[in-house]
Amino acid sequence: MISKSSVATVLVVLLVVGGGYYIYQQAGHDKAQAAAATARPAVPVTVAIAAAKDVPVFVRGLGNVQAFKTVAVKTRVDGQIVRIDFKEGQEVKEGDPLFQIDPRPFQAMLDQAQANKTKDAAQLEGAQLDLERYGKLIGSGFQSRQSYDQQKATVDSLKGSIAADQAAIDTAKLNLNYALIRAPIDGRTGQRLVDLGNLVQASQSTTLVTITQVKPIFVNFTIPQLANHNLRKNQSKQPLTVYAYSADDSYKLAEGKITLIDNQIDTATGTLRLKGEFANTDETLWPGEFVAVRLQLSVRKDAITVPERAVMQGAQGPYAYVIKADNTADRRPLEIEATQDGIAVIGKGIALGERVVVDGQYRLTPGSKVRIDQPAPGAPSTGAPPAPKKNG
Repeated sequence: MISKSSVATVLVVLLVVGGGYYIYQQAGHDKAQAAAATARPAVPVTVAIAAAKDVPVFVRGLGNVQAFKTVAVKTRVDGQIVRIDFKEGQEVKEGDPLFQIDPRPFQAMLDQAQANKTKDAAQLEGAQLDLERYGKLIGSGFQSRQSYDQQKATVDSLKGSIAADQAAIDTAKLNLNYALIRAPIDGRTGQRLVDLGNLVQASQSTTLVTITQVKPIFVNFTIPQLANHNLRKNQSKQPLTVYAYSADDSYKLAEGKITLIDNQIDTATGTLRLKGEFANTDETLWPGEFVAVRLQLSVRKDAITVPERAVMQGAQGPYAYVIKADNTADRRPLEIEATQDGIAVIGKGIALGERVVVDGQYRLTPGSKVRIDQPAPGAPSTGAPPAPKKNG
């Protein structure tokens, strides 16, 4: 019968033998892996250098372009349009002629008013002479007091008629002036809404053409209410800069200044309405256009930045591959403060001057050997150092 001690001895021997065999196998496996890693070719990558830049802090919004001034041109007198002095879409200056309404009826009214004044002035002159004669004869008894008073009333009545004639002259001149419709502001004309030969009436309030002033121009936009405090604090120091971008936010259109912060927040949307003024000398902004807006609140000084495409997203958050001095890849978790215009602002994870992989990182694993390639001609700049020049 086998004793318990013998069984224990056998088990111990088996464990020792098995453990030794496992260690032998594992050592061989590790050597094989090391040999494979040594034999594996270096991964070609393109790198950029983490650089310090002054990066503006933006708050974004959506906006709509609004003309600086918009005027609907209408007639102030009745008549037929006999001449049009502009073309649709033309730039006009304040005072430029636009429409000519037939001036002949208004000229006739002016001539009649002037003639009436001339007639009344002649009558007043005769009545004034009679009044002077009555005044000299009233003391001698050849004229009664009543006759003198009646003549004086005639003189006063004629003076009133002359004043009325002058008012009629002024009105006729004004209507004659209104018959030539001029541009009330500088701007660009829109579509002509009334053609030559049409009869227009002031009572109908018909718009003849619309003029919009686009230099300068406004952009109305909204931002989240969370930015309200920093916005007002910085705006109190100096007018904040606002940038208008294309609707798809792909390229900048114009730069302006904030001119209005609304006096209340929209409780329905939780947004604050603002207005920016743009010089728009090149007319890149057009009334009615929708734009993306970036409002600059401040500037991050000497922020560490890398190209945005160097940052990858993993299960634990953003990360990037940094190339160490021995040309091996090191995976770094990152804290990203902002991304804009193709760059990422690094809070933690990358130091100034470190090399960051921007192309080829999908083939990397921690510890991978890399071969640093230069960007292809015409490729976007990555901030990588230039290739060394060869002698000769």
